[in-house]
Amino acid sequence: MGGWNLMFDVLAQQDRARVGEMRTVHGVIETPCFMNVATQAAIKGGVSTRDLEEVGCQVMLCNTYHLHIRPGDGLIRGMGGLHGFTKWERPILTDSGGFQVFSLAKLRKISENGVEFASHVDGSKIHMTPELSMQIQHNLGSTIAMAFDECVENPAPRGYVEEASERTIRWLERCKAEVERLNALHGKEQVIFGINQGGIYPDVRVENMKRIAEMGLPGYAIGGLAVGESAEEMYEII
Repeated sequence: MGGWNLMFDVLAQQDRARVGEMRTVHGVIETPCFMNVATQAAIKGGVSTRDLEEVGCQVMLCNTYHLHIRPGDGLIRGMGGLHGFTKWERPILTDSGGFQVFSLAKLRKISENGVEFASHVDGSKIHMTPELSMQIQHNLGSTIAMAFDECVENPAPRGYVEEASERTIRWLERCKAEVERLNALHGKEQVIFGINQGGIYPDVRVENMKRIAEMGLPGYAIGGLAVGESAEEMYEII
């Protein structure tokens, strides 16, 4: 996939449904799959990574923003990244912190360079840029790093959604360049997924997807849904 260390094969297909296999440096993910959410590198309720392996979980999702706040991505890097920190040897995906741009709306300020917001823990200022998001995720050592994007609440004025979509594309270019730089610098094989944005405007969504698909990334996600729109609108966009 364009030089990235990730392969995806479709094993079977029926109408619009398909079964696939994603091969990563940390193991295989059979799709479709359930990705367990370990926001702070742990499953709530005291479920261990051994328990997750026994029930057949294939991939874990951890939160870039929360782990940057505490215990700190530098500390986690010193313990061997998230795989060493959690003792989970299978694939890990880290989100970018972009959702916090949405969820911390009252504490943020968005600019072309990135987003400035206050920590929900102690109020300290954080200036999250596309480059910093990639650097944090690199320290965390995840298998798949998600690009830093702007998640817009639905519904939102078309003009603003178009601006956010364009900014997300520009940020993705910066994210891709930073991941490639860090991989080359440290001999890593982290892959990056782009995120499609465009609110509930189908034509904005399609244009955004065409633009980010040109970057030749190994994977893409649909972002900016389940943030205020109706279920009918969400399924229409998907």
